[in-house]
Amino acid sequence: MSGISTNRTNITLPADISQEILQKTQQASAVMQLARQIALPGRGVQIPVITSDPSASWVAETAAKPVSNPGLSTKLMQAYKLAVIVPFSDEFRRDAAALYDALVARLPLALAQKFDQTVVGAVEAPGENFDTFANCTTASLVAADNHTAYKGLVAAYTDIAEHGGALNGFAISPAGMGLLLGAVDSTGRPVFTASAADGGVNRILGAQTVESRGIYKAGAAGTQGYPAVVGVAGDWSQAMYGTVEGVQIRFADQTGLTINSNQVNLWEHNMFAVRAEIELGFRADTNCFNLLTGVKPSA
Repeated sequence: MSGISTNRTNITLPADISQEILQKTQQASAVMQLARQIALPGRGVQIPVITSDPSASWVAETAAKPVSNPGLSTKLMQAYKLAVIVPFSDEFRRDAAALYDALVARLPLALAQKFDQTVVGAVEAPGENFDTFANCTTASLVAADNHTAYKGLVAAYTDIAEHGGALNGFAISPAGMGLLLGAVDSTGRPVFTASAADGGVNRILGAQTVESRGIYKAGAAGTQGYPAVVGVAGDWSQAMYGTVEGVQIRFADQTGLTINSNQVNLWEHNMFAVRAEIELGFRADTNCFNLLTGVKPSA
């Protein structure tokens, strides 16, 4: 049983813990903070997509006005389940605050990071009706030759505009934030400045910037200098996520659980487990997004 890590706690929780965990999940997820949220039925929902805009024309006095229909299509946003199980020891049942704090602090972060990792393409999508940015155009933040981090951001801005979008938000990993804070102009002055209170860059090119550890995809293993994904730039009005019922919490102490490859009987070992799960969907016009890349650190 060595190597099994448990937390102590009390099984009694406030009635509104599910909603609070959902709120903290949203706060920990860069994608959820930037994208639009919609209500998602369990059976899924058809999302209307504008594929082309109507076109206006000049007309002479008393002449017939032109008719121009926009192109419309739909996408199915489907609910996929994201879950995590955390084991606890019975000895901590005396301390209700400890269980509450552990759930609120750990479960939202686990759910949020996995969601962000999936959207950025670091984790395989749960199904074909879940969009990711895995194949989006890339823009480099690496300073090399005549290239700078600022030029990489402008390249992303331009590409998104050419695809009909308007860059209005950045999701950045700590690695990406480090690259931006280290970017300097020709005189050695920082291009992006962070306030002492915030410790990071709040706006880039006038757009909202949200930091999350889930917005990262490592470069190829064993390849030095291979670009890793360290951020996403895009038109977040073209992205939306949906939840079915918020975060659901369940408890169990009479079953088996696999912990560190070991099959553990919870009742036999004076343990119980807390399962948190949420049904999520994500859809986006991926043409309106760019992946920001950096250099994989040396081993």
